[in-house]
Amino acid sequence: MENRTVTLKTPIKRGENEIKEVQLREPRSGELRGLDNFSVLRMDVNAHRTLVPRISNLTANEFDALPPKDLLAVQQEVVAFFTE
Repeated sequence: MENRTVTLKTPIKRGENEIKEVQLREPRSGELRGLDNFSVLRMDVNAHRTLVPRISNLTANEFDALPPKDLLAVQQEVVAFFTE
C-alpha cells in the first residue's frame, strides 16, 4: 500500500490546529465504490470530493476549503496512484 504526502501552501484550520500536510493512501476497491474511475482520472472535483476524505486526513468540508493550487496538488497525487 503506497502513501503520499502533499504539503499545503495554505494550511487548513481545524479547531485550534492547522493541517499543513495532506496524508493520502492508495485507494482500495471499496473506497472507489460509487465513483467512475474515469471521473477520478479526469480530476473531476466532485469525484475527488468523495474520494479524498475516504483516503486522507481531510474531511469533505476541508477539501472544499482548499485553494486552487492546493486542490490541484492533492488531485495530482490521487491520480498518480492510478498512473504510476
